[in-house]
Amino acid sequence: MKLKDIIKNIKILRCTADPETEITGVCYDSRKVRPGELFVAVRGFSSDGHRFIPMAREKGAAAILCEELPEDESNCVQTDDCRLGLALCSRDFYGNPASEMTVIGITGTSGKTTTSYLIKHLLETKLGAKVGLIGTNGNCIGDELLHTERTTPESNDLQRLFRRMADAGCTHVVMEVSSHSLSLERVAGIRFDVAVYTNLSQDHLDFHRTMEEYAAAKRMLFSRCELGCFNLDDGWTDFMLRGADCRVFTYAETREDADLRARDVSLSASGVRFTAVRGEEAVPTFLGIPGSFSVYNALAVMAVGLALGLTLSDCADALADAKGVKGRLELVPTYGDYTVLIDYCHKPDALEKVLQSLRPVTKGRLIVLFGCGGDRDRLKRPIMGEIAAENADLVIVTSDNPRTEEPMAIIGEILAGVKDSATPTQVICSREEAIAWALDNARPGDVILLAGKGHEDYQEIGHEKRHLDEREIVAGILKRRAAAP
Repeated sequence: MKLKDIIKNIKILRCTADPETEITGVCYDSRKVRPGELFVAVRGFSSDGHRFIPMAREKGAAAILCEELPEDESNCVQTDDCRLGLALCSRDFYGNPASEMTVIGITGTSGKTTTSYLIKHLLETKLGAKVGLIGTNGNCIGDELLHTERTTPESNDLQRLFRRMADAGCTHVVMEVSSHSLSLERVAGIRFDVAVYTNLSQDHLDFHRTMEEYAAAKRMLFSRCELGCFNLDDGWTDFMLRGADCRVFTYAETREDADLRARDVSLSASGVRFTAVRGEEAVPTFLGIPGSFSVYNALAVMAVGLALGLTLSDCADALADAKGVKGRLELVPTYGDYTVLIDYCHKPDALEKVLQSLRPVTKGRLIVLFGCGGDRDRLKRPIMGEIAAENADLVIVTSDNPRTEEPMAIIGEILAGVKDSATPTQVICSREEAIAWALDNARPGDVILLAGKGHEDYQEIGHEKRHLDEREIVAGILKRRAAAP
């Protein structure tokens, strides 16, 4: 493809490159540049791509996209925003593959992953569609699972993935759209057919600084979609709606003015039941994932289904036979008289919602084991501790992904939120030892929530990811117990 066709939609301040130059690819990592590619000098948080322009040239870059011209100005295209430039150039290089599919984006603090998997299931069972999925648990092309490092990939990787999906015959894509991806232009140039807003609670304030900035980042999605589906019960929805440049569809449990409502909600250990109501139509609905938040996830799925032309009954049928999602209130086999669940809830609001949803179905004690990630929002640590102490009968504070922080220092900040509570608290830094202690001290009817790791099968210590799968830990402990004389 010629350079002129790749840069046609970006703002060009100066061009010293030949527009007729043949370009073989777009790359933002100088270490991976191949001959003939356009190298985009993106400014990062720890490094500046402009420093690596000489390396990119040594590796054979045919042209450079940059914000500041280097000393050797040859074969350069100067623009005012290389992140935006990377997104638009990548989109055009790959032939705008998202436009060949129906794209559904989901944003919000909690519920994105479960909702995305449920929408994928809905589209596959009721439309017979081949569906691509992009999110926290991984990326999928139909049934093929791909590894991922980010909830939303960098724009160049995202467009390459879209191309793979379209070429593989995907007709629909369901993707989680993070606040980071919106702020950092990873999804720039994509027009979403349907977008969903789930809810907003404290998270990522290490990046966004304030809740208003965090909400404003999420809101950007609704200026890039045709139809927005909004949880009308959430306190930030009015803020989101003020920036919505799209058609609006609302869902709720408590708001009578919502387009889609949940009535007669019933919660149990096996899942949630409710009547989905739209106008004069009322359809009994069941989703086999426990927790009151499952009602909202189900409503979001139904809203998307309705937007794509399915009936309310179609949506209810698909939800009734949907399976759970790995790491989202995932039941771990124990073959005993207590219950172990794994959930990814690593944010204050998510932890509170999960614990409150488990309380009505817990016959014994509700036990929560959790920690907080290092090098992330420190403000939430005492809040998480306070929430755990208020909503559980026993709190076990342990390590999550400490990264470059001292694990016991993180635990100390969590304990600041527990100190005024009468709830029994156990501190065990090793996560494996903490899980073993929880199982050793379980009583009949207890529910043990292993919170924070979810689908992850590693623990990040320093800059190293070490294998740690809570399912394997529980199974190993139970196997050793069974083999003991």
